[in-house]
Amino acid sequence: MAAAALPAERLQNEELLVIRESARLMGKSLEPGPVIREMLHLISEFLGLNRGRVVLRQPGGSDFAIRYAYGLTQEEIERGVYRPGDGVSGRVLQSGETAIVQDIDDDPHYLARAVERDRLPNETVSFIALPLMSEGEVLGLLGVHRIRGRTRALADDLRILEIIATLVTQILKLNDRVAEQTARLEHENRELKWALERGSPQQATLGIVGESPALRHALRQVEQVASTEATVLLLGESGTGKELFARALHLSSPRRDQPFVKVNCGAIPENLFESELFGYEKGAFTGASTARAGYFEQASGGTLFLDEIGDLPLAMQVKLLRVLQEKSLQRVGSRRETPIDVRIVAATNLDLQQQVAAGRFRLDLYYRLNIIPIRLPALRERREDIRPLVRHQLNLISQSYQRNVGLTPEAMERLADYPWPGNIRQLRNVLERLVLLAEGATVSAHEVEHVIRGEAVGAPNAQPLTAAPAAGTVRPYLPAQSHDQTQIEQALAQTHGNKSRAAQLLGLTLRQLNYRMKRLEMA
Repeated sequence: MAAAALPAERLQNEELLVIRESARLMGKSLEPGPVIREMLHLISEFLGLNRGRVVLRQPGGSDFAIRYAYGLTQEEIERGVYRPGDGVSGRVLQSGETAIVQDIDDDPHYLARAVERDRLPNETVSFIALPLMSEGEVLGLLGVHRIRGRTRALADDLRILEIIATLVTQILKLNDRVAEQTARLEHENRELKWALERGSPQQATLGIVGESPALRHALRQVEQVASTEATVLLLGESGTGKELFARALHLSSPRRDQPFVKVNCGAIPENLFESELFGYEKGAFTGASTARAGYFEQASGGTLFLDEIGDLPLAMQVKLLRVLQEKSLQRVGSRRETPIDVRIVAATNLDLQQQVAAGRFRLDLYYRLNIIPIRLPALRERREDIRPLVRHQLNLISQSYQRNVGLTPEAMERLADYPWPGNIRQLRNVLERLVLLAEGATVSAHEVEHVIRGEAVGAPNAQPLTAAPAAGTVRPYLPAQSHDQTQIEQALAQTHGNKSRAAQLLGLTLRQLNYRMKRLEMA
């Protein structure tokens, strides 16, 4: 029904009323549903812009649907689903431009999808759709029906609709921000409650230091599975503290009073794997003058930590899988089955799925080990933990060497800014060197820079202090000729013959160091 002619002053007053009431509604509540529906009610009641609807993107999809409406039945609202480019509404959602249909009966693009034509007045009906824009993105649209034979000018209707569309957009953005902040606060509250309920007295004693969300997430997973017998696979780059997490898992489990046995699969010669893991009987081979229990039996009742499991030879993978499945083993030189009772925790810095695809790791063993995967964050993913880690490690190192060495604020800044491609292990090495080489009681920023630049001996890709870490940084590839005999001898002398520490100083794995020593006939 056409609106009666109204004086211009009254129309202006009604516009102001609509705007004032809309603003009041926004100040009263940020809940979008009631506020937006009441705004649509106001423009229908006072300005004759009827059957207003706000169309928004459906969660997790590309389609849009009517979310809020006034003057539409529930059935009509449910029918109002649009794809970008689909009809008049779809074109607005796709282009971000206002659409004005002067006569819905004459426009072939008008779909009448939500409201059927016979439910509208039997006169010329217009349709106006305005995009809801935020930072160049189309959030949705505001659409209304308008009786064309009205004395009120179309330009006036567009002006007020633009204001309403802006207010609706602000309501939606504010609601999203409130939801994000609420979700963040709820997450922080859950984390705080978890920490308060369980506490973390073991963390500092085990060297697991930090409060970053990534670290807390990994620790919470350890807490959740510690009381079970499930096999755990620790994933992460070299130097992220996998052994510390394995010990934390063991000490949090019912097996805490039983042995924790670590096996570095990357440090055992291939021909000794079976005897080292499963043990041997007297006379089983030359030199076997007595029987010896293997690592599995040594860990009986406790936890066996298989570090660098990705380096396990294929032949041994078959035998390990059999032991895990049957929970028994045969020592080398024996036909007797020995039952075993161990909790397996494995760790690797390799992508085992890629290893499986390349034929270097058995798929059935991967499934057996990958029951509970826990990813340990790289140090660059928990940068807020660097300072407390530095303080903790510096205290331990100073006590170990009977030194009292501190850092200037500038030195701490340099350490905090470094990307640490070698993670916590590299951080520990650098701090140890700083303590040992310190000429006074305080380490300067210059000394930090000097030590870090010389940290990767002979490494062609040593990173400067200001370098940003590349995504997915791993240990760089080094050719077999990357270190000469003098460099290796210097590293061994500095670590008093400790090969593992020497390998860390050189930026190598122990296996890589052993290979280079063998090639140089140093072994």
